[in-house]
Amino acid sequence: MMSADTTDPTSQSNYRQISTKHFSLDWSIDFHEKVIKGSITHELTVHTSDLKEVIFDTSDVVIKRVYVEGESCDAQYSLGEKHEVMGSALYIPLPAGLQLGSPVKITIEYNTTEPGCKALQWLDKAQTHGKTHPYLFSQCQPIYARGLLPCQDTPSVKATYEARITSVLPALMSAIRVSPPAEGPVHEGKIVGQDEVTYVYNQPVPIPSYLIAIASGNLCYHAFEKLEGKDWTSGVWAEPDIINDAWWEFKEDTTRFLAAEEELVGMPYKFGVYDLLVLPPAFPYGGMENACLTFVTPTLLTGDRTLVDVVVHEITHSYFGNGITHADASHFWLNEGWTTYIERLLQQILHSPAHRGFSFLTGSKYLYDDLKLYEQRNKKYQKLQIEFEKGENPDDAYSSVPYDKGANFLLHIERTLGGLDVFLPYMKDYVKTFMGKSITTGMWKEHLFGYYTRFGGDDELEALKSIDWDARILFFSPLEHFTHDCVNVGLAFWNGRDPSRAHGI
Repeated sequence: MMSADTTDPTSQSNYRQISTKHFSLDWSIDFHEKVIKGSITHELTVHTSDLKEVIFDTSDVVIKRVYVEGESCDAQYSLGEKHEVMGSALYIPLPAGLQLGSPVKITIEYNTTEPGCKALQWLDKAQTHGKTHPYLFSQCQPIYARGLLPCQDTPSVKATYEARITSVLPALMSAIRVSPPAEGPVHEGKIVGQDEVTYVYNQPVPIPSYLIAIASGNLCYHAFEKLEGKDWTSGVWAEPDIINDAWWEFKEDTTRFLAAEEELVGMPYKFGVYDLLVLPPAFPYGGMENACLTFVTPTLLTGDRTLVDVVVHEITHSYFGNGITHADASHFWLNEGWTTYIERLLQQILHSPAHRGFSFLTGSKYLYDDLKLYEQRNKKYQKLQIEFEKGENPDDAYSSVPYDKGANFLLHIERTLGGLDVFLPYMKDYVKTFMGKSITTGMWKEHLFGYYTRFGGDDELEALKSIDWDARILFFSPLEHFTHDCVNVGLAFWNGRDPSRAHGI
């Protein structure tokens, strides 16, 4: 499940030679020391014969011991010099004679560090809603999973996982709860904050490392009504003080949004569970699309459901990002551009064309501001496809550019081809072709042209050839170019006109 033609500039791992297919976590959460202790067992497949070592990404973790399958004693290992962005590479020698396709199992005992671990946020009880217990949550995107677990921290590698998490507070993971049951007694009926309970999870769908997530606190669950004919379930997690407000806020729309997404993309939701976790106010984002468990800000709890559409964006990531994943940070726009484009199309389906148009209008303001910022600071961050240097921090390029410029580029292609009737069948084929894979911009473009070569005509191919691809993807963008695009199409939708007649593109 790796991309075919790229090497991640933010990873020191040798994932091209050997890659993880499945891993098992056995963790204990220590709220007093603010660390996670335990082990990870990697089940890997060799891609290069006679490989001498496996290299994992780590950052500020304490390695206790390493075991390599077939060896009865502790294995030798070494940590490379720490890089400011990429952390320290973990080198583990492998048994001799491994051939292409050979399986290897490696167990690493370790613990995280505080304050070194950038993936974890530890909150004192005063920072929570209930103010009775501490709280823990993670944020692994874009390259911080290596501080939570030694891994091949690149979206080019997708793996399934299972986890056993022991904690005195209820613990959640970006996976399906195996035990104790989510709708059973809170904390298995034991004393929250005092008694240890082991929570067991399974993630049967391969996911990239940035979607590994954990949260632990005084949490309880309220299920949403199950939709007839759907195999998946949905509900909300929150602290007891706000669980009823959270359930009311999201119960009417979450499952409706997910069902509409399935119909639009032409593929059933495959993760089995779509739950929301309403975090304390310290959570710094509107939402994070962790597999099976979307993290959301408590500021969405307005009491009138006016902000629930934020969930549409995170649900859309189930297909664009979690399903079809960017191979590395240089192609991040494939995640966010597609998600924003489909999110706005769903706004049109769920509400009206005016809602889609208004989203492009508001997006144009954010895009203009960020393009202007990077005009002065680092012009290459105006691009959709960014050529990151080895060890460059992708967080430095985080902005509305991959979201709004990416969505606007896809809208431009839609309109150039002749509208949704021509574009949506291609979108469904794109999902069908790349679901579960990690891809590059080049792979996306090759499929686009390939689709219209097979199923389109001369008009569609000529339309695609008329697009200035280098200007749209690789080159710097004049401020007025994309913002005028957004404004023109937004006004067209807002005024009820056919956006293909709007000028400016």
